[in-house]
Amino acid sequence: MTPKFLRAGLPAKLTAAAGAVAVCAALMLPLAVSAQDNAASSEPPAAPAAPAKPDPASVVATVAGEAITEADLGFMAEELAAQLGNVPPDQIRPLLVAQLIELKLLSQAGAAEGLESDPLYKLRLDYLADRAMRRLYLTAEVANAVTEADVRAEYDRRVAAMPVEEEVHARHILLSSEEDAKAVKAQLDAGADFATLAKEKSIEPGAAQSGGDLGFFKAATMVKPFADAAFAMEVGTISDPVQTQFGWHIIKVEERRQSPAPTFEELAPSINQELAYAKYQAKFNELRTASTIDIPDAALKAAVEAQFGPQQ
Repeated sequence: MTPKFLRAGLPAKLTAAAGAVAVCAALMLPLAVSAQDNAASSEPPAAPAAPAKPDPASVVATVAGEAITEADLGFMAEELAAQLGNVPPDQIRPLLVAQLIELKLLSQAGAAEGLESDPLYKLRLDYLADRAMRRLYLTAEVANAVTEADVRAEYDRRVAAMPVEEEVHARHILLSSEEDAKAVKAQLDAGADFATLAKEKSIEPGAAQSGGDLGFFKAATMVKPFADAAFAMEVGTISDPVQTQFGWHIIKVEERRQSPAPTFEELAPSINQELAYAKYQAKFNELRTASTIDIPDAALKAAVEAQFGPQQ
């Protein structure tokens, strides 16, 4: 792994709009895996398939005679999705059941107080019904509309458009002074083993274990003086001392190669999300155009329309 202190400060590239993330996360968009591809692959056989999903109507617990079902656990998991990322996997199911028991107890207590006739309760039911219908509709019209063929076609298009970059596999020994670097270079010129000297002499954290191995890297991922030197070298050669803001480096180039394209498995999740969001946006614009939306307050209407953008 490339040490953090050598990485160039490049901004992260956004792969999708924020809206794409929100929509796709809410839908928990699936991505089919091709059985034919798995069968044809030279890779080891895939792990056994996950157990079949439980029946949504299956009862997990009862509270005063009212059932808590597997479907309820799924709904609660959707509601708590952001928080569950910090919960150990073996504690998620007990946590959901505990939350649902609390929900049932407080709901039953509210019903006993006659709150079902409260106008606010009825208004909230309408809102929750709309949310449930929206999820079902988006799952049917957006999530399930993105096929593996769609994702593979987009993957092929992106890979074909990707520039080919060179990568270098190198080791380095980091020293605090030019004098120390020259002394180490002299030892290497006399036949000393590079990895052994890296373990003994390098001040880089982790060099004692890695022998200064940086793996493969692109020029843009390293600070410029280091990258300029490494990418100008032939395989098997050792550099003179190279100064960067971190100290003095002795570099050995082990291999060079053309950067491999990212695999389908690496890109598929983000492509799937982006395609799903595009379908969502197209469907929403279609529905918005076909519907009559009235907002009496002119200022609010203008502000809402600015949120949506121009009518498609």
